[in-house]
Amino acid sequence: MSRRVAVVGGGAAGFFGAITCAENAPDAKVVLLEKGPQFLQKVKISGGGRCNVTHDCFDPRELARRYPRGEKELIGLLRRFHARDTVEWFEKRGVALKAEKDGRMFPTTDNSETVIQCLTDQALRAGVVLRENAGVEKLEKVGDVFRLQLKGGTVMEVDKVLLATGGCRAVALGALATGLGHTLVDPVPSLFTFHIAVPWVTSLAGVVAQSTEVSVPDTDLKERGPLLLTHWGVSGPVILRTSAWGARVLSAKDYRFTLCINWVADLTEAQVRERLVANQKNQAAKLVTTVGIGVMPSRLWTEMIRLAGIATDRRWADMGRAGIHSLVQQLMRTELPVSGKSLNKDEFVTCGGVKLGEVDLRTMESKICPGLYFAGELLDIDGITGGFNFQAAWSTGWAAGNAMAIG
Repeated sequence: MSRRVAVVGGGAAGFFGAITCAENAPDAKVVLLEKGPQFLQKVKISGGGRCNVTHDCFDPRELARRYPRGEKELIGLLRRFHARDTVEWFEKRGVALKAEKDGRMFPTTDNSETVIQCLTDQALRAGVVLRENAGVEKLEKVGDVFRLQLKGGTVMEVDKVLLATGGCRAVALGALATGLGHTLVDPVPSLFTFHIAVPWVTSLAGVVAQSTEVSVPDTDLKERGPLLLTHWGVSGPVILRTSAWGARVLSAKDYRFTLCINWVADLTEAQVRERLVANQKNQAAKLVTTVGIGVMPSRLWTEMIRLAGIATDRRWADMGRAGIHSLVQQLMRTELPVSGKSLNKDEFVTCGGVKLGEVDLRTMESKICPGLYFAGELLDIDGITGGFNFQAAWSTGWAAGNAMAIG
C-alpha cells in the first residue's frame, strides 16, 4: 500500500512539509487539511501584504541567534536548510526574492500572492490533496495507524501525521499534540507593541526615531533600532524585538512596566553634550526648537525640549549649563509607563508550544509517538521580527517532509 500522510494546518510550515514529502515520495498520498476557508492566511498578510519570506542572514549560527526560543536547538537544522536554501527553493520555482536594507527579504513583486500562488501550484503539481474547511477535531493512534476525525464527522486513517497548526495562543489549541502525550510550554504572546497612555506620545503618532535604544529596568532587556510613535503608544523594530526577547518577563509583569528610551543611541553622552554646547556657541541667536543635533525628527526634538523644562521660545544663547544638562538627560533617559500591549498587525507569534526536548530536531518526529511530526510555530520556537519566523517554518517543514518521505 502507498504511504498515507496527513498534514494538519494549511500555513507556511504545513505547505512546505506537504510539498517536500510529496516531491520526495511520489508514491505517498499526501493530504493537507486546513480548518479555515482559505490557505496561507498568515502568508497573505505578512509584511503588509508583501510577505517577508526570510532574512539575508546566511550564516546558520548567526541566523539561530535571532530566535529567543530555540536558538541552540535550531543550529543543526539551519545548517541543513537555512535562508540561502529558502532563496534558492523559491527562485527555482519562479519566485525571485530581494533583500532590503534591514535584511528582510521579499518577493520582487512585493506581493504575497506571488508566494501563495507558488506554494499552491507546487503542492498541486506534487500531487498534494488540498482540503479547506477540514478542521481536525480528534486525533488518536490505533496500533500503527493514526485516526483523524474531521469537523462534520469524516474519519481518515493515515500512516503519518504532521502537525503544523500554528501558535498555541491558548493551551486548548495544542490539544492534538497533548492528546498524544506531548507537553506544551505555557504560551504567551511575542512580537507585540506597547500601550503608553501619555498625551505627547500619542500626539506624535507616525513619527519615527531611527536610532534609539530601549530598556526595561530590573531586567536584561535592551535593544537598539528604529522606534515608531503610534496612536496607542510605541511600536517599530526595536519594540518588537524587545517584546520577543522579553515575552515571558513582560508577561510576568502583566505588561505594566517602565520603558526607558535613549533617543540618540548612536551618540555617547559626551558627544550629545558637545553638540548642544556647539549650538549654544554657533547658533546663539536662534531658537532652541529650530536647531537640533541632526538625529531626530523636528516634532520629537521640540517635545524633548518641552519635557526638559525649557521654554520653546528660548534661544540657544540663554540655555545655560542647567538647560544643557536637563536636555541631555531627557534625550538619553526618557522614562514612559507601559500599561498594556497590542499584537503587531502583521505578526501573530506565540512564545511557547510543544516542548523541544520531546522532538527529534533532525527529523521533527515525536520522541513520544512514532509517526507524528511537528513543524512551525506549534513548537516552542519563535524568532524576532524580520522573516525569522517564516524561516523556522520553512526549515522545520522541510525537515519533517523529508523524514516522512524517507521513513
